Amino acid sequence: MSEQINTRRRRLLGTTVAGLSLMELGLSGLANAQTTSGAAASRVVSFENLRQVNAGTLNVGYAEAGPQHGPVVILLHGWPYDIYSFAEVTPLLVAQGYRVIVPYLRGYGTTRFLSPDTPRNGQQAVVAVDIIALMDALKIDKAIFGGFDWGARTVNIIAALWPERCKAMVSVSGYLIGSQAANQAPLPPKAELAWWYQFYFATERGYAGYDKNRNEFNKLIWHLASPKWNFDDATFDRTAQSFTNPDHVAVVIHNYRWRLGLAQGESQYDELEQRLAKAPTISVPTITMEGDANGAPHPEPAAYAKKFTGKYAHRNIGGGVGHNLPQEAPKAFADAVIDVARF
Repeated sequence: MSEQINTRRRRLLGTTVAGLSLMELGLSGLANAQTTSGAAASRVVSFENLRQVNAGTLNVGYAEAGPQHGPVVILLHGWPYDIYSFAEVTPLLVAQGYRVIVPYLRGYGTTRFLSPDTPRNGQQAVVAVDIIALMDALKIDKAIFGGFDWGARTVNIIAALWPERCKAMVSVSGYLIGSQAANQAPLPPKAELAWWYQFYFATERGYAGYDKNRNEFNKLIWHLASPKWNFDDATFDRTAQSFTNPDHVAVVIHNYRWRLGLAQGESQYDELEQRLAKAPTISVPTITMEGDANGAPHPEPAAYAKKFTGKYAHRNIGGGVGHNLPQEAPKAFADAVIDVARF
C-alpha cells in the first residue's frame, strides 16, 4: 500500500499542536517554527532535559519527553545527524500522550564508552545491542521505534532479532539490514559513485580527512543527501556539536570499513551477524517512508516490500523531502508513528 503526501500542507497543520507542547517538553526556541525549510535562526531549539544512563558498554546520552507511563517511542538518528532530527517530531508525539526517548548513538553527542579498552566498533549489530541495553537500563520492555539511515537499519535489526521488544516500526528507506558478503557484490558505476565517501573512508587519507574536516564533510553530505532542504547554518551547527564526541571519527570509519569487510567486528556479535546475513523478514507492524528528493543511496520500495510480512504500508513523501526525513517532514513522520501504533 502506498500513500502520496504533500508534506508542506501537513507541516502547516501540525504547527499549532507542536506549539502547545513546548513547555512540557523543555524545548526552547521552537515556538515560532513553521517548517525546517526557511532560514530563521529563531528555529534553533535545545533539548534541555538531556539525561545520561549506563547501558551495556556505554554511558548513553538521551533526551526524554512526555508522560512517564505513556506508550514508549524510541527515535534513532543516522550519520551524519543526531537527536535534533527529531526536535519537531517529539512535541507532536508528546501531544498524543507518548513517552519519547531520543538517544545519541555511540560516537555522537554525550554518549561515551565506559572503558577505554572497548573497541570503537560501528558494525550494524552492535548499535542494535546498544539500544536493547538502553531499554533494559530504563526498564522498558517494549517500544514503538522510528529511525532513518543508521537508525532505520538499527530498528530493522531490533524488529527482526528481538520482535518481542518492538511493538511497531517506522523505517525511512525501508529494509536496510545488510552483510559483509552482500557488500562484496559490485554495483553499476552510477550507484558506486553515490557511495564515494565509503571508499574514501577505506583509506588512511580518508580517516585523517574526516577527522580534520568533519564539519565541512558532514555539511556536504547534508546538501548531497537532501538537495532541496534549505537548512540554515544554525540548524547544522546545532547538530555539528555531536561530531566533537571523542569517539565519533573512529566509530564512523569503522562502520563503513566493516561494511566492506576491511575491518573486523567483535566476535561476541558473530552469531547476530550470521542471522542478519540471511536477511530475515520482519513481522512487526511497519510503515516505510521515502522522500521524493532523497539524494543518498537508498533501495526502491518495491525491492523490499516483501521483507515485511506483518501489517505494512509504504508512504512516499512529496514536497522536496530528502534523506533526513524526520527533520524535513516532521508532521509526516510523527503521523506515521501514530498510525503504525494503531495497526
